[in-house]
Amino acid sequence: MKAAVVGSGGWGTALAIALHRNGHDTVLWSHNPKKAEQVQMTRENPMLPGIKLPDGLRITGDDRCVEDCALVVIASPSVHIRSVCRAVAPYLHEDAVMVSVTKGIEPGTFFRMSQIVQEETGHPVVALTGPSHAEEVARQVPTGCLAACADKALAELVQDAFMSECFRIYTSPDIVGAELGGALKNVIALCAGTVDGLGYGDNTLAMLMTRGLTEIARLGVALGAHKETFAGLAGIGDLIVTCTSRHSRNRRAGFMVGQGMTPQQALEAAGGAVEGYYAARSIEALAQKTGVEMPIVHAAYQVLYENVSASAVVQELLHRQRRPESEDAGWL
Repeated sequence: MKAAVVGSGGWGTALAIALHRNGHDTVLWSHNPKKAEQVQMTRENPMLPGIKLPDGLRITGDDRCVEDCALVVIASPSVHIRSVCRAVAPYLHEDAVMVSVTKGIEPGTFFRMSQIVQEETGHPVVALTGPSHAEEVARQVPTGCLAACADKALAELVQDAFMSECFRIYTSPDIVGAELGGALKNVIALCAGTVDGLGYGDNTLAMLMTRGLTEIARLGVALGAHKETFAGLAGIGDLIVTCTSRHSRNRRAGFMVGQGMTPQQALEAAGGAVEGYYAARSIEALAQKTGVEMPIVHAAYQVLYENVSASAVVQELLHRQRRPESEDAGWL
């Protein structure tokens, strides 16, 4: 199959390598033609240091690279996804299937990334998400992800395209839950880094992740997702890896905030897109619009956008009114 990966960050590059290893004729697109030329020549992407690109994997800055591709993976940062889709849309084959691998919620519209891709291209979209650091996928570390789409055949098409000995892909019809899990966990991971930077311990992290997952599921169900999705790879799986791993830019940025950096300083020092920063603003507004209570997300928003200290919001969370853990505890 002929495939294109649009977006040459670490994740896009890792997925292009995975498709190429599976025997697909694959091209990797960069928005910067000079970067594309450099990577083509050196066979290494600075976003994935130490990973040699396969000889047959092509790198380009030409929007026309998607022509005649049966599968087009959109891997640009969330803030650029509309403009990137508009750039390549005129050259898409009429039967192309889009794969959205970016995690986020668009401010204002509250669109998930697959909704933006579909709106801008007019093509069907499958979301590929889950606990998957680019560095490890590129090195063929065993990894599991979820291909989510209401159309079972399309989900299975993407499953077959990426599935390998070390990259296990499951399918799901719940694209809403899959994408919301991927977007919201980035906010919780920022918080995880922050509590670590503040000097708290494992107990605090466990509480944060557990209650964070409750907030993710609460909003997801309110928006039509299946609750069980958040107990799987796109929910708790992605949350675990992003909150605990040294590869996580969201966690890294949060740690620096906990250590005293401003959010802007942390973003600049993180070394790449920190999707949780952008998601926090969108999800705070979405929670207010839907009336869903999300105290951890609100605390993150205060720290990132309202100049409230991280230690102050921790105390505010700890002093909230006492309550049962489950909203449907079942007591008479």
